[in-house]
Amino acid sequence: MSSSDPKTQEVPKPSFDDPESKEAIESFIPTKTLEETDQTNAPMSENQEEEEEEEEEEEGECGFCLFMKGGGCKDSFIAWEDCIKQAEEKNEDIVEKCFEVTSALKLCMEAHADYYEPILNAEKAAEQEAVKQLEKEKEEEAAAATEKSESHEKEK
Repeated sequence: MSSSDPKTQEVPKPSFDDPESKEAIESFIPTKTLEETDQTNAPMSENQEEEEEEEEEEEGECGFCLFMKGGGCKDSFIAWEDCIKQAEEKNEDIVEKCFEVTSALKLCMEAHADYYEPILNAEKAAEQEAVKQLEKEKEEEAAAATEKSESHEKEK
């Protein structure tokens, strides 16, 4: 519900799919070179090296990953992401290998539902659609079995 009073208008939730949001996200990513920051000859501390690596990783990250890391579940998301990568590299069953970190991430997201609401809502909608699809398939299988049974009885 919106009103003509600008003070009471709803602010749209951020979307990471549109070009303006992508541009805004990219504007937060540091793009200075070592020369520009005047640190070319200064030795880096261990923390600075880790920060540099994180910045490099974030430059190519998708909007979803940036969103997930922007909330209170950053550590849980990174653990989940690492688990998925390891399972894929070793051709392991992702569901089995990453069950615990996935559960921890989901619990964390539910605890921070105010931030992660769009993701939780999308997940809930996907689950509902999967249940509908399974029910439809069961109905079709039951109808096919009934039809087969009836045609088998007519043959007798």
